[in-house]
Amino acid sequence: MKKKPIIIAHRGASGYRPEHTLAAYELAINFGADYIEPDLVSTQDGVLIARHENEISATTDVANHPEFAQRRTTKIIDGESKTGWFTEDFTLAEIKTLCAKERIPQLRQQNTIYDNLWEIPTLQEIIDLAKNYSIKLGRNIGIYPETKHPTYFRSINLALEEPLLATLGYQAENTPIFIQSFEVSNLQYLAQKTHLPLVQLINLTDQPFDCTVSGDIRTYTDLVTKSGLEEIAKYAQAIGIHKDILVPRDSNNKLQTPTSVVHNAHTAGLQVHIWTFRNEDSFLPLDFQGNPQGEYELFFSLRIDGVFSDFADTAVIVRDRFTSVDIS
Repeated sequence: MKKKPIIIAHRGASGYRPEHTLAAYELAINFGADYIEPDLVSTQDGVLIARHENEISATTDVANHPEFAQRRTTKIIDGESKTGWFTEDFTLAEIKTLCAKERIPQLRQQNTIYDNLWEIPTLQEIIDLAKNYSIKLGRNIGIYPETKHPTYFRSINLALEEPLLATLGYQAENTPIFIQSFEVSNLQYLAQKTHLPLVQLINLTDQPFDCTVSGDIRTYTDLVTKSGLEEIAKYAQAIGIHKDILVPRDSNNKLQTPTSVVHNAHTAGLQVHIWTFRNEDSFLPLDFQGNPQGEYELFFSLRIDGVFSDFADTAVIVRDRFTSVDIS
């Protein structure tokens, strides 16, 4: 039997339900996902909630609430100008008056039938869901939280790291957990505060924002060199990496020869989790149009350790079929 890569439900079963809702996480668990993945931002009163970004006009009905109209504003988040409504300007009680909606309705029109049905969950509610289903199903459901914009939130006195560890608390003893971040310094900080496994996220371009702030010239490309991976292994246990870094695409959207990053990461002692798998052709390389299963099989053959997927059902089916083949 081959080793089974973990299936991380990317923001829940977000191919089927509006992302970062308890309904999306619940469906992913029922599909067989090993982990559910909340992106975490803070409310004004310091409660961690699950949203893709702290600007919430694309993922909630906040624009339909006249009582919050005056809170629409423009801010600089990680060097980019954003206009809308921001979680840090709302208390949890106010956030709970909002409803979630589909983030990419032009692509996932079928998900819009669930708009305005579900509220915005807290990290604690997501943990409770995982714990309850772990008991119900007789298997441990993991939590895979991401700290979003940690340098920004620390700059406005709403640091994410302390409430994250406090909320996880004793639950970490029995719940499988990875903590992930696109930044470096907050993972290094967390490494001093917890024994939970940490994941350095690696994007296709640019650099970690905390490096930008500190004047560190390292880019994400530098992080995936042999020496960069060895440095990551000093504070993290895994990398969460854009799949195009492992198998690049050419200008015609065709896949090229795989790189040596998986081998080098494993040599450095790091697990390799890759993102993001989606079933729609608009996300797939030309080689696998209409065949998302084939894309999974390619990456599983590279001996990666986990995948982030919007479609946990597809991921689980292909993973289980792939790992059932005897290679002895």
